[in-house]
Amino acid sequence: MLAVCATPIGNLEDVTLRVLRELREADLVLCEDTRHTRRLLDAHGIRARTRSYHEHNEAARTAELMPRLRAGDRVALVSDAGLPAISDPGGRLVRAALDAGVEVTVLPGPSAVETALVASGLVADGYRFVGFLPRGRGPLERFWAELADSASPTVAFESPRRLPATLRSLADSDPGREVAVCRELTKRHEQVVRGAAAEVAALVSEPPKGEVTLVIGPGEGEPADEAAASAAVGELVEAGLPRRQATDLVARLTGLPRRRLYDMSL
Repeated sequence: MLAVCATPIGNLEDVTLRVLRELREADLVLCEDTRHTRRLLDAHGIRARTRSYHEHNEAARTAELMPRLRAGDRVALVSDAGLPAISDPGGRLVRAALDAGVEVTVLPGPSAVETALVASGLVADGYRFVGFLPRGRGPLERFWAELADSASPTVAFESPRRLPATLRSLADSDPGREVAVCRELTKRHEQVVRGAAAEVAALVSEPPKGEVTLVIGPGEGEPADEAAASAAVGELVEAGLPRRQATDLVARLTGLPRRRLYDMSL
């Protein structure tokens, strides 16, 4: 049997009784980082055999473990935080076990996504989770444009190192968009910074320490037609307005990213 176990996202006391029992009874515990998981096991007096299972050995380890699972071994799968296979390794093993007819059970628990969503104050009837945000200015600007008409909040993970640039990009695209930066959730130095994108970008101007989850509020309407907006930039340029000024004007009126409009108008 394969047991997929959710582990604490920070505070080691945030673990379910079912998960603790499964970790005690497992023949083998697969860990994203064995040293990290050992702290959880030691905190709850659990002596278990551990083995690494991470993005660099996932394929080989899956092939290695399938005979044991078919033979009836009880294997527990954990990641460093939260539920395996959600922006963490594990999906390959779960699929292989299911395809082989091995029993798979999922033990729910802490979630950085839902914890951040509630802490942000931006809860709605639904939400969108996108994993890690795109890297680079262009991909980010296109992503903000896609979110322009979103009626639900969006939750994403982001690297602390890239966070200031990401917030500046969002502020350039939609300065009034509500956003919450949730840092070190459930830990001693937990912090949630909420406000309009422009305000939050000014407050978070340096890379913070710790894990970061972003919650981006819903949009306020239908997205502007990019082709029409690009044509408007062209008409203003033909009328004598410098291209950069024309792009800035149309971007403010439509909410579309300035860089994308400028590139499209060339």
